[in-house]
Amino acid sequence: MNEYELQRVIRFLKGTRQPFVSLVASPEPDAAWNIVTHLIECEIGGQPVTVSTLVDVSELPYATALRRVHRMIDEGLILKRSRSATGKSFTLHPSPDLRARFETYARQIKCLLAETFGRSMPLEDESDVYFGGVPGSPPVDPGRAGERLRFLLHDDNYFASMRNMWVDFRSNRAIRRDFEMRVLPDLYERLAANARAEVSAFDVITINMPWLAEFASKHALAPLANFNEPSLINPADFQPMVWDTGAWQGTQFGVPIYVTVEVMAARRDWLEESGRTPPRTFDEVVSVARAYHAPERERFGVVWNAAPGMPLAHSFLFFLGACGRSIFGPGRGSGAAPIQIDGHAGREVLDYMHRLVEVSPPDVLTMEWKRGLDLFLHGQSALSYVWTMRAARFEYDVQSAVKRKVRYLPHPAGPGGSNITPMGGFLLAVPSNLPEARARRAFEAIASMASPEAMRVHAKNGFPVVPRFSVAADPEVLAGSPLISVVDGLAKRGLLSTRHRPEVPQYTAIESILGEVLHRALRRECSDGEALVEAQGAVDRLMAREQERE
Repeated sequence: MNEYELQRVIRFLKGTRQPFVSLVASPEPDAAWNIVTHLIECEIGGQPVTVSTLVDVSELPYATALRRVHRMIDEGLILKRSRSATGKSFTLHPSPDLRARFETYARQIKCLLAETFGRSMPLEDESDVYFGGVPGSPPVDPGRAGERLRFLLHDDNYFASMRNMWVDFRSNRAIRRDFEMRVLPDLYERLAANARAEVSAFDVITINMPWLAEFASKHALAPLANFNEPSLINPADFQPMVWDTGAWQGTQFGVPIYVTVEVMAARRDWLEESGRTPPRTFDEVVSVARAYHAPERERFGVVWNAAPGMPLAHSFLFFLGACGRSIFGPGRGSGAAPIQIDGHAGREVLDYMHRLVEVSPPDVLTMEWKRGLDLFLHGQSALSYVWTMRAARFEYDVQSAVKRKVRYLPHPAGPGGSNITPMGGFLLAVPSNLPEARARRAFEAIASMASPEAMRVHAKNGFPVVPRFSVAADPEVLAGSPLISVVDGLAKRGLLSTRHRPEVPQYTAIESILGEVLHRALRRECSDGEALVEAQGAVDRLMAREQERE
């Protein structure tokens, strides 16, 4: 059970208790319930709680309430944490045991609700279903027992929300075990293994946009023309640049389920207080970051993706794009003309990366993206390179310290470049090794997941998803998320591009080379020039081998 579900269970229970108290029972306060629920809600929301607060919410006479609170402290149900050097000031928190017991109670309530509202599938565990917002109507029949659809999705907040809509106990579509969620490196390996199997273990799979060329060229994906009808998915309702991300050599293999843009998030309140302007170039990023960098106070100038492998490779390619370059020229396929990695722009990018390291957290070269996100979320960084899908947490996470304090900027320009901002995202696809009947049902599920109605639900919950014209133009959607307006504005100004990462079947191999070789330069194990020469040679040899095979 996640914190959002726990909050909804508490609200539901409060809503059912109030009519009973007002209509049936005598108006005697339930102090234990009032104190415990207030503690749990404040703990989830990161709000401080004091003794006087609990005395007030208990609804008991002052002396009686004070004794009740102190007894719960003595019993170890409530913990005191000092918030001053003297220890005279403190906040109150539920003990781990109290929180665990309350969550067990909430899970049991959740199961009872699922059974009461007629859960049609067998429920073996409360985590099989979701107790969240209002689900959409289920246009896809989940099938008889043993015939449910199985999904392989990226492990992020958008796909978790999508899964939750499907496993919501009111929709009867699926259970949580029907969904396998994998982070990017693991997702790629799982997709590759599934493609080699005689029969796919999954009905619907998620493809990272840069991977499409590889899986399509290996005949691992079924062409959508085998299933699509205008009544299911209308390509004209998608932004053309976005719809094209699902095509390879003129054949559509994937349906864009969401797009995400890497932007620069900046603390608007800090900039306004100091009279600084938002950074628009590499040099300005370093200048602003240096002004706020105070590692002795656990505050840093900037967080960005610099860990070895995929994270650093992405940063290098995106920064290269900010300098007006790409490692591949126009055109798709291995015949596209390569542009030198070992060139002036490559050296400019590595120089910028070295300067970023100086104003970053000390562990930036090994830091996972979740830690970087949390540092900015909790107010410990002035700037952050971040995907808009992840940045949604800044505005909607109950523990965010930066809510409504962030300005979202296009990618800062490098020397000779512009503010062209990289766009990525994911596609939903049908494996080619599925039996025909399953493949048809899989595509119908994709049509449901990518429908305007489903996208509106996600967008109104704060996810910056705008692949469809009809969703992007919805005033209610635009009003619901500042990030949607930001992405829409970048698109209208022509500042979005998918060209930062080469659209070739060898992309993941190129990414691996860049992410490992260039990381040695950032660790100062070799010079920037040596790293660029080595990476250039490795990519050249890779492409030469692929051309020989063709």
